[in-house]
Amino acid sequence: MSLKLQMNIDGIMLLEQPFARVPCENYRKVFRTSQKYVEKELGGINTTCNDASTKSLSPEESLKAIDSMLSRAENLKRKLNELNGTAGQAAQDTLRARYGHLAAAESFAQSESGQTQFSQWADTRSDRWLVDWMLRAGRETSAKAIASQKGIQKLVDLELFADIRRIEDALRGNSCMEALAWCNENKTQLRKMKSTLEFDLRLQEYVELARARKTHEAMAYSKKYLASWHDTHPQQIKQASALLAFPPTTACGPYKRLYDPGKRVALIESFRVTAYTLHCIPTEPLLHLALYSGLASLKLPACKEHSTKNVDCPVCDTSGGLGALADEVPFSHHVNSTIVCKISGKIMNEDNAPMAFPNGYVYSRLALEDMAMKNNGLVTCPRTKTTCEFKELRKLYIS
Repeated sequence: MSLKLQMNIDGIMLLEQPFARVPCENYRKVFRTSQKYVEKELGGINTTCNDASTKSLSPEESLKAIDSMLSRAENLKRKLNELNGTAGQAAQDTLRARYGHLAAAESFAQSESGQTQFSQWADTRSDRWLVDWMLRAGRETSAKAIASQKGIQKLVDLELFADIRRIEDALRGNSCMEALAWCNENKTQLRKMKSTLEFDLRLQEYVELARARKTHEAMAYSKKYLASWHDTHPQQIKQASALLAFPPTTACGPYKRLYDPGKRVALIESFRVTAYTLHCIPTEPLLHLALYSGLASLKLPACKEHSTKNVDCPVCDTSGGLGALADEVPFSHHVNSTIVCKISGKIMNEDNAPMAFPNGYVYSRLALEDMAMKNNGLVTCPRTKTTCEFKELRKLYIS
């Protein structure tokens, strides 16, 4: 008898939303860049064309205008070809690989013998989550080695995390230029998110000028970059203006906090959260989320009692491993264990009582009744292939 694999596809796909959305965001960025090129170059061509049609130009001037339009059109074509041939093609390849990976899980659920294939798919998913955790922890060399060895480069965000790490390193080195360039590239999305990251970066650069006692440069910087934020951040700009009157060694609370070196750490964290949000990436590693889900289903009040600890239970572990993570999750909503039928995948309870074969294997009554109806009252144990009559089964009572 072949058993159809029972899988909760909706539950599996719940953690896969960032996996599918990141390449979509990258492809959308390629499209926006292409759109800007088209608007800029076509606008210039239209302007030249209108000027040529409304003005009385000599033959030489007309030829020059036509050459200018052709040059801009060729330049536009070259830029679009380069963009679609590099970033665009890479984004398309990543999209195909990732959606193909997700479609495979659904095909296994509809297959009569999908257990082996799904196990392999789940192993690949574990590798992806491990690489994701390593990238977040700054272990890029190990992450790249695993991705290369497993052949999952298109299933992980190596370039994205490398870019985020590059900007974070620049911020640690007291340089906001890379982060400001990133803000400029994504200013439309940041505006929709109502993010204040760009203002925070500008304010930090101003503070660094004040710390170096470059008063004139700081005033010019404030006029050029901070004044435009006056409608949304008036109080902070006023405080920043008064900062020039206080040295970095000041004991005055508000201005001492502006000079605090710890603000740069908070700025790095703010950038990281903004970048994750922009690319639809959860701030917590997917590996942690999966572990939290599993530990929460196992955690019971008995795990905290020394007399009932189980050496095989990860929640009862006191060596600082999974037991430490389990401290952060709530107790399971199920006080008692749930018994699931191997045949149907349905829960066995008072309405679907467990029935035992003479050899001791247990399955649900509804599944065995359905089997008996199709086989003239005979039922077969899927594990041992033992066959007997339905009336020989024993009903069990859960206590």
